[in-house]
Amino acid sequence: MAINPSSGAIAELINISKIYGEGATQVRAVNELNLKVFKGDYLAVMGTSGSGKSTAMNILGCLDRPSSGSYWLLGQEVNKLSDDDLATLRNRHLGFVFQQFHLLSNMSALENVELPMIYANVPVSERKERAAAALQRVGLGERLKNKPNQLSGGQQQRVAIARAIINRPALLLADEPTGALDSDTTREILAIFDQLNQEGMTVLLVTHEQDVAQRAQRVLLFRDGHIAN
Repeated sequence: MAINPSSGAIAELINISKIYGEGATQVRAVNELNLKVFKGDYLAVMGTSGSGKSTAMNILGCLDRPSSGSYWLLGQEVNKLSDDDLATLRNRHLGFVFQQFHLLSNMSALENVELPMIYANVPVSERKERAAAALQRVGLGERLKNKPNQLSGGQQQRVAIARAIINRPALLLADEPTGALDSDTTREILAIFDQLNQEGMTVLLVTHEQDVAQRAQRVLLFRDGHIAN
């Protein structure tokens, strides 16, 4: 796995700023942010609405570009990549889990999990085998053919997690992954993230809930566009 040779981090934000608008309407969503993420980290990100945490997550996930500063991911300076190269980087090396599950309603659990591998040109037989194994890993081995409307909210989030890890990402980004779930289901979903991290996956989790954040190795508190702690 490639790292930033100067720091040893798999992901590093260096003096990153993100500015929206101009003049009097200008908003600095992220303000000279510095962050290093190392292989095997389990990080929780907290902060009030408008603190910059979601913007930082979007930059880390190559879903948005910074206005200034440098972002290094797996030894590549992301700022200099084309849109096509960014899309390839996202598909092959990043996994995403959101509060909303973003499953395709007309596709089965297995087919939803296969999708990232289709974009990565993985052969059909390997796709199906790996997708089934990923669903088994999150406790849905008996639900491969079920469509989203045949699954509970917790089960749909498990499908989303299986899809996120299917290409064995270097960094798993989870933005409020338990925000729409009840307390019992939340514990079950967090146990999956705990296990993934114990197996060596790097996890960065955005949450508003202190008890969720406490499961991480390190908690980053965002305020006014940068890390306050």
